[in-house]
Amino acid sequence: MTLTVAQIDRETDQLVGEWLPLSAVAKKLGLSIGRTKQLIKDKKLVGARRGSGEPQIPVRFLGPDDVLKGLPGTLTVLADAGYDEVESIRWLFTADDSLPGAPIDAISAGRHTEVKRRAQALGF
Repeated sequence: MTLTVAQIDRETDQLVGEWLPLSAVAKKLGLSIGRTKQLIKDKKLVGARRGSGEPQIPVRFLGPDDVLKGLPGTLTVLADAGYDEVESIRWLFTADDSLPGAPIDAISAGRHTEVKRRAQALGF
């Protein structure tokens, strides 16, 4: 299975801050590398390359033992609005005064429906 993952730009990399390599994500979630790659392929997770090596996932995309609740649906809506992986990551980590905070903060706080509604508006 070929996994296509975009190269991250410096600004987005700094917005995110903390990343985990794909192998560490698989271990944290108790999944095989293949199943973890499938999560990315299915747009339930997005990652990026930071230099050379394996793809990396923002740490904030993960809960204690699963993908953060509400994130997969939001990623689907962003993809449907035409956002690629890096644009989705940037949008999720960019502060929005109307939330307040970044969309990833609202998702972490359980307000994923509100975030999804805003993401849907991007497509129009």
